[in-house]
Amino acid sequence: MSCCGSNGAWNQQQHDVWGMILDALDVQFRRAAAQIVAPVWEGLAGFVDAALEHWREPDQGIWEVRGEPKHFVASKVMCWVAAARGADLAAERGDDKRAAKWRAGADKIKAEVLDKGVSARGVFRQHYKTDDLDASLLLLPIMGFLPPDDDRIRATVLAIADELTEDGLVLRYRVQGTDTGFSGEEGTFTICSFWLVTALAMIGETERAHALCTKLLSFAGPLQLYAEEIDATTGQHLGNFPQAFTHLALIEAVSMLIEAEPAE
Repeated sequence: MSCCGSNGAWNQQQHDVWGMILDALDVQFRRAAAQIVAPVWEGLAGFVDAALEHWREPDQGIWEVRGEPKHFVASKVMCWVAAARGADLAAERGDDKRAAKWRAGADKIKAEVLDKGVSARGVFRQHYKTDDLDASLLLLPIMGFLPPDDDRIRATVLAIADELTEDGLVLRYRVQGTDTGFSGEEGTFTICSFWLVTALAMIGETERAHALCTKLLSFAGPLQLYAEEIDATTGQHLGNFPQAFTHLALIEAVSMLIEAEPAE
């Protein structure tokens, strides 16, 4: 069997990728990375244009669900990230035409997400045709889609903390409401739990964020590494081990808590 045949995600549409790339580059550029040379800039412009070309289409989402494509809110938001970060970078390098085009595109994405992506109780939904929660929605404050003090952001973070957890650890989604293509339950997703630490700290719930972070740190393996998932009942690590994404989220969460410490 080929490597592609062993992973059902190889031919899926996942629209978050352009935003992830542009956000990573934007972070490095703002930390005094070298100037983006022209050929690289043209390649990045292609990513932004692709995000703006495809954002209206459904996809399989950040979790690579095996069911029919849907209008996942997190995917739309990551297309917004691609356009917004791209517009900022274009403005800084004097590419005013692209900056204006991409900013207008970002505004259109945000307007639709705020119109279709929020449930009647003021909480962001997994996709446009459900009120189910999804841990990927924790990326909305982390990526700056809305400020942490926005009522919808606060309500979403707290809803995930209260309703999408097992023993305080975060599930990606409720498998009963998501067509994953698999049967049975899954463990809590470790990256999502660290995202929740960050999001709680951002909305001012620092005590709750500290408590969750302390709990997560207690689950570290003998080498202080983490797997993709944790069984909330036994503490057993499940899935890919070690998982790089998990540790990036750990670093971000701990850094956020350090920043939230009151100055002495």
